[in-house]
Amino acid sequence: MSLPETMKTEDGAHRSAGRDDWLARWLPMLRQACAHGPVLEIGCGDGEDSATLIGAGLALIAFDLSADALAAACHRAPGGRFHCQDVRQPFPLDGKQPGAVVASLSLHYFSWDETRDISARIRQCLPPGGKLLCRLNAIDDHHYGASGHPEIAPNYYLVDGSPKRFFDERAVRELFADGWCLLSLEHGVSHKYPLPKALWEAVLERSV
Repeated sequence: MSLPETMKTEDGAHRSAGRDDWLARWLPMLRQACAHGPVLEIGCGDGEDSATLIGAGLALIAFDLSADALAAACHRAPGGRFHCQDVRQPFPLDGKQPGAVVASLSLHYFSWDETRDISARIRQCLPPGGKLLCRLNAIDDHHYGASGHPEIAPNYYLVDGSPKRFFDERAVRELFADGWCLLSLEHGVSHKYPLPKALWEAVLERSV
């Protein structure tokens, strides 16, 4: 899913975004995991990560809810297979089994039950040992909605008319408690957007 709110300052003015090379250190692991299958990217947006994955020689299947973002992604990462759809629909794998899934800031729009269901479906589409690289909004991501908005449920807010979830470490671990081995979990800040964005970065392996 695209993230249009992150492309604006708090006063709504559009600014150009910086680069965010978070995937670079994980590319050797992704190449190994995807030796015999594609990488599935959930919520590819305008294709910045897609271009990194294609540039690393990986076969890519990606999707996003925004047709405009997908048009940009197709231009930015030629060679990928792009689909316009919601993450709650069946993944567009066309009979292929991905070796890894990348989901950067795309799993935070949903109720807790829906979010857990998406996590389970990601695990089910991977082989044992398949990898998930995931980034999630942190509860201290105050520039982008973690405070000052109507609360739907704990750490789940209505931000500019759209639901948006924020995670603490306990919630991240709970989300991936069943059938996953947590290889890495780090709290960090992305400078891709006009203001610093706090997030969690998790790397997981399907264990069963």
